[in-house]
Amino acid sequence: MPAYGNRFNETPNIDKLASQGMLFSNAYAAPVCSPTRASIQAGQYPARVGIFDFIPGHWRPYEEVTVPHHNVQHLPDKIATIGNAMQSAGYKTGYFGKWHLGNNPEHLPNSRGYDQAYMYAGGGFYQPKFVPEYKSEQEGRLSETLTTMGIDFIEENKEAPFFLFVSHYDVHVQLDADRDLIDKYLNKPKDPDYASNAVYAAMISHVDESVGAIMEAIDKKGLADNTVFIFYSDNGGVDNRFDNIPLLGGDSQDVYPEGHPLRYIATSNAPLRAGKGTLFEGGIRVPLIVRWPEKVKAASTSEAIVSSVDFYPTFLDLGKGKRPQNQVLDGFSMIPSLTENTFDPEREVFTHYPVYHHEEPMSALRKGDWKIIENLVSGNFDLYNLKYDINEMTDLKFSYPEKLAEMKATLKKWQQDTKAQNPVPNPDFDPAKRHEWGTNPFR
Repeated sequence: MPAYGNRFNETPNIDKLASQGMLFSNAYAAPVCSPTRASIQAGQYPARVGIFDFIPGHWRPYEEVTVPHHNVQHLPDKIATIGNAMQSAGYKTGYFGKWHLGNNPEHLPNSRGYDQAYMYAGGGFYQPKFVPEYKSEQEGRLSETLTTMGIDFIEENKEAPFFLFVSHYDVHVQLDADRDLIDKYLNKPKDPDYASNAVYAAMISHVDESVGAIMEAIDKKGLADNTVFIFYSDNGGVDNRFDNIPLLGGDSQDVYPEGHPLRYIATSNAPLRAGKGTLFEGGIRVPLIVRWPEKVKAASTSEAIVSSVDFYPTFLDLGKGKRPQNQVLDGFSMIPSLTENTFDPEREVFTHYPVYHHEEPMSALRKGDWKIIENLVSGNFDLYNLKYDINEMTDLKFSYPEKLAEMKATLKKWQQDTKAQNPVPNPDFDPAKRHEWGTNPFR
């Protein structure tokens, strides 16, 4: 996004949001969708929740190791969601869009703490389906429909405290967008240091329009001063698909001709390394912007290390809610970071991704400026200093053996505490077929 330095994509509304709030440069998520969403709803690291990959999960039947599977293919029933907590605190709760935490009626958001909810259930960006069925007077693009749902919810609940979660499917593959926006970016001068994919840029514009419309609705109703507005992503940008097929879909498939590189490249997270589906910074460091007039300094930035597990305790603080009984909350309230820009510079943030995707199964810890990544297949460790090596290009484990030992011990203790699942040797390992993708047998 331009707020983070991009010189091709355009986000005037998100830029405005950043000018009115705080932009975080060290916000973290899981490397793919379902784990991040589970961690927000549960206030727990995905490893503890037991949802560590997208549902149902990646699967390579002939790889060197067999990756673990989710015990259940939905947000576990025992979890009291952030929606439940906000309901208990007297808030009206709404959830609209992508859920990806279970499709059975008892696992949908309207059964998991949300008074009103429509889950996006497929159909692409132009013929979206929802559960329950959603009937609108006029058909619109998915992003527009979700925005309408959100604005209607605000109107219906403007007199009461409300908690609204608008969960866009943009900018997910397969990439598809309005043709006039695509043409705008096709005709725009390209950034020589960026992919400048016109379809991806147009999808970002769709999200930006939604942000602008919801901001406007809050402002016009006089609710801005008493509303915390949060913009956040569930994983880093995707550079290319894990299965190496073209990224374009719908009516956008012909935007780039056969053989064109931008049929396969969506974006770049430079200077961060790699992207979605990895534990490098490009996969897990994400945008986070928070507006809270009079409480959060306008046009401010924060170096605080924060994570998706922090939203739950933050919302409990905001809504004066009660912590759920018998449910560990792994995060910390962001209120001090937001209102005073005070934070622990040595904060620990963990990420566990024990499956094959763009890389081999890995586990990681960032503590302050240091980061360790464990390869769960080979058992090898890499050690980086993010202050001086944001690209994660120089492994320092032989230069700083004491720091390596300290970080290894902290990561191992956390893995044990959360009962993080790890891969096991695969008796069917076949080097000739190892990269073949299969259907997860536990789906």
